[in-house]
Amino acid sequence: MFPRIREITDAFGGRLRVSVEEHPAGALVVLERPDLNGRPRVLLDGYGVDVLAGYIMSARLSVPQGLPEEHVDGTFSTRLSLDLDPSACLVLRQGGLEALEIAAPFWDRLYAELSIVAAHARELTRRAEARVH
Repeated sequence: MFPRIREITDAFGGRLRVSVEEHPAGALVVLERPDLNGRPRVLLDGYGVDVLAGYIMSARLSVPQGLPEEHVDGTFSTRLSLDLDPSACLVLRQGGLEALEIAAPFWDRLYAELSIVAAHARELTRRAEARVH
């Protein structure tokens, strides 16, 4: 079943890859742009996935207005922000790595995909915890 990989494409050929990978603590969700130079990517645990899903919905409801930045703490610390110029996109930053930009045409499909992968990630985490006990 894992790794689980899905690609979301837009009308202009842009690609956003969403995958779930096993991790000693359970599971990680990996977002990457294989169509861009440098292949920017971020790693999210369950907490990060939940915050990103909420941030996507908040962004959809706030555009064309701005939205305050969010910060996910922990091992996979991530800053999420909404950039409105020249067009709406989410910007995810982890440490000193290249930022991952997610344009508005990806948001709805990414939200739906995150809902699915969050369930898979929770189950992998539950299984990892059961192995420890």
